[in-house]
Parts: sequence; structure tokens; C-alpha cells
Amino acid sequence: MNYGYAIGASGVLAAMHRQDVAANNLANINTVGFKLDVGATVPREASRVEDHLFHLPSNKLLERLGAGVLLAPTRTSFKQGALQTTGNELDVAIRGDGFFVVGSGRDGPQDVRFTRDGRFVRGRDGYLVMAAGGAQVLDDNDRPIRLDPRQKVVIDGDGSVIQGGREIARLGLADFADRRTLRKQGDNLFAASSAAGRVRAAGQVVQHAVENSAVDPVAAMMAVQDAANAASASLRMMQMHDELAGRAISSLGRVN
Repeated sequence: MNYGYAIGASGVLAAMHRQDVAANNLANINTVGFKLDVGATVPREASRVEDHLFHLPSNKLLERLGAGVLLAPTRTSFKQGALQTTGNELDVAIRGDGFFVVGSGRDGPQDVRFTRDGRFVRGRDGYLVMAAGGAQVLDDNDRPIRLDPRQKVVIDGDGSVIQGGREIARLGLADFADRRTLRKQGDNLFAASSAAGRVRAAGQVVQHAVENSAVDPVAAMMAVQDAANAASASLRMMQMHDELAGRAISSLGRVN
């Protein structure tokens, strides 16, 4: 395949991936506690370096021209979103670092998930659950929290859940030394690839509030447009190489 054509194709694929990531961010500008994703690329090495053929002769100038781009793993930004007061007693947000711990708590660490979405409600069985999805909210021992429906709920800054003047539970608040171990699972939840490094979060719990999406709508729209422009430029480059190849065949390959 024409080398320039291959470089253009890699640029199209990378730009389309960036556009998909940016479009997903834009679609979640109103999702409570949403953390935006960052599409990343890396420059492709010259063929001699990529294939570890260092013993072969090469032209350093040509290698410096570049060989296109490759996709890199999508990263998540954990930037704090603005807190919005709601007045609902079971709405909570985290100011600072940390995640609420949710799940059933029955199947061990593999069933535990983490979220910044603090819209909680009482389930029909009295347990505290997420309003979106219904996952049970867990305490600092990964156990479900059951509320007395007859009493008011007060949640302190350290996550203590108080009813009738006494602490009945403490919200599980987790953080990780390396957040790259967290992977999005859908429904605004994260899963940890390893329980190692999980610690009690230092963030402060704020009752009667939720955290807005951390996505900047203007920046997200610009990212979508920038990726679309990059894809168009790479497609134009592929078209130019196709035209050059056709011209070379029709001119240089002509038999007089």
C-alpha cells in the first residue's frame, strides 16, 4: 500500500476516535457526577524503529518526517464538577477527592463499584440505593445501609449517617493511589481492576447537593469540531495520494 495513503488512514481513524470521545462528553453535559474522557494519540515510529530493525541502513531525514499517529488508551479526567444545591435530604456530593461505594455487597470486591453520582433514595425494602440504576449504597465495610423511613436523615461531612440522634452507618468513601486502575462500566459507575491501593477518601461529604458534570460544553463542542476537521484533512491527504498514484500510472506507465 502507498505509504502516504497508510499515514492518512491512521490519521482518519485517530480523528474519528477522538470525535467519538468528545461527542460522548458533550452528550453527558447534564449527567450528575460525570467525568470527561480524553482521547489520546501517540506518534507512530518509523518502520525501522517499530520493527526493531536497527541494523538496517536508514535515512534520518525521512524518519523525522513522521509516520502518522496511533491510538493511545483513553484517559479519564477526575476534575471536580461544580456542586449544585438541591434541598433533597438524600442527595449528597463529595467536595474534593473520592467516590461513593455502591453494589450489592454480597459477592465480594468484584461486585463493588464506585461513583460520584450522589442522588440516593430509599428503596422499597428500606435500603439506601442510587436513584439511577438502583445499586445499593454501601458503608465503609462494604455493607448495605438500611434507613428508618420514619426518621429524618442527617449526613455529616465525614459521611456519617445519623437518624434519631445516633449514627447508624458511615458512607463508604473510597479513593485510589493510582486512578488509572479505574475503568468506566456504564451507568456512571467505575470498577477497579485491582483492590490494591484503595484507601478511605479525604473528600468532604455535602448533604442536600449533587455534583454537576465536569464537562465544559464549549470545550466539548470545539473538541468535536477539531476532530472532524482533522478527519477531513486526513481524508483529503488520502485523496491526494490516490490522485498522485493514478497520475503516475497513467503517465509513467504509458507505452509509446
